[in-house]
Amino acid sequence: MTDQKKGITYADAGVDIDAGNELVERIKPAAKRTTRPGVMSGLGGFGALFDLKGAGFVDPVLVAATDGVGTKLRIAIDTGNVDGVGIDLVAMCVNDLVCQGAEPLFFLDYFATGKLEMDQAARIIEGIATGCERSGCALIGGETAEMPGMYPAGDFDLAGFAVGAMERGTALPDGVVEGDVLLGLASDGVHSNGYSLVRRVVEMSGLDWDADCPFDVGTLGEALLTPTRLYVKPVLEAIRAGGVHGLAHITGGGLTENLPRAVPDGLGVEIDLGSWTPAPVFGWLAEQGGIAEAEMLKTFNDGIGMVMIVAADRAEDQIALLQRAGERVAVLGKVTAGEGVTYFGHRQ
Repeated sequence: MTDQKKGITYADAGVDIDAGNELVERIKPAAKRTTRPGVMSGLGGFGALFDLKGAGFVDPVLVAATDGVGTKLRIAIDTGNVDGVGIDLVAMCVNDLVCQGAEPLFFLDYFATGKLEMDQAARIIEGIATGCERSGCALIGGETAEMPGMYPAGDFDLAGFAVGAMERGTALPDGVVEGDVLLGLASDGVHSNGYSLVRRVVEMSGLDWDADCPFDVGTLGEALLTPTRLYVKPVLEAIRAGGVHGLAHITGGGLTENLPRAVPDGLGVEIDLGSWTPAPVFGWLAEQGGIAEAEMLKTFNDGIGMVMIVAADRAEDQIALLQRAGERVAVLGKVTAGEGVTYFGHRQ
């Protein structure tokens, strides 16, 4: 009689289906916190259902956006401080949606790792739920992919997918004219772009992530992991108040590359560099890396995370509205004839 060869299981190959199911159960309360009008089904199905009519739309146009967090994840992984990157993921998607004039409705995430670490994954998805909650967006689904051999121990990657809607005929940009005013909403730091350069500058500085931060309280790693600011609710309020002609989320490419996307052909923008003071992190990066001003303006948000283009006669009302909502607002400049971005003035 011959011995029967013992078979192996999926778990033996490094994928634990039971752990994935346990994670879904663990995060259900977080997802439930994000429920909003229109949600018909949540986690657990093959797909998630959303009722646009139930969300209050009459003749909606859907808008979709996808993004990631980039190499900021490397700092989160190396420090173990993963709680904020879920907020980053949501913000990078929904801040783009609102620039089209859309209200974010629901969000799905994709979390990939070599071996599922329950606590790490739950903390990340809790952050995603927090970002959704703060932007009025429902977390209605996602995917957790355990892929042994693809990622080193402890490593992971994130992607996010947001869907929003607006009533037909309300898309932005619309009505941008010469003389419109540019209102800059302050960022909360570097947000989620330019981190390959950030990491290079930190390496040049000789500091570790747990070193005392030279430009803020706490450690350097904590300061650089400050989550991306969510602009959705105040910006939607501003749009509904009237006079908003366009919006630009200042991500990769900075003011230099993103603002022209919000103005029509034949028009440009003029920006006074003395109209705002960038957060100290940007001065530190520029000094440590010897980074030229033009490179700072093209790589980072440089202290301005969102720009609103508003009618000149509505600018004061919009500033007051945004300040009541907790935003720090600077009058950056105006829309001009010609194309591209023209900078003038000097830093404060």
